[in-house]
Amino acid sequence: MPFDCPKCGTPGTLAITSAIELPPDRRSDEIALQLVACARCGFRAIAVYEESRRGSLDSEAVDHAGYRVPAETLSSIAAQVAACPDPGNHACDCPSHRRLGRADDSGRWCGLSETAGRFPMRVSPAR
Repeated sequence: MPFDCPKCGTPGTLAITSAIELPPDRRSDEIALQLVACARCGFRAIAVYEESRRGSLDSEAVDHAGYRVPAETLSSIAAQVAACPDPGNHACDCPSHRRLGRADDSGRWCGLSETAGRFPMRVSPAR
């Protein structure tokens, strides 16, 4: 699924290059930490996809946001995702899953905080 690049603004050039599924937390049933890159301008960032199916039977809440992070953070997360033997399995017990999927004291995933570097993951319309 192609996305619009937040840096160059080109529709359909931002893509998920790799991802790791993390364990659910108190709010989300599905959590995926993703690496994204623009094929046009080379922009690279992290994205987090969270989905909750809790509540009424017809409710489904999805939050998909990108984050601009320092290059060293991006490199560290990319290395951890690459080191996982089973990135599609949220129950994997590898060091990468244990480090990236840990919960804080409230039972909430210890992911990226809401920062000024947050941007929406806008899906490009089909051509």
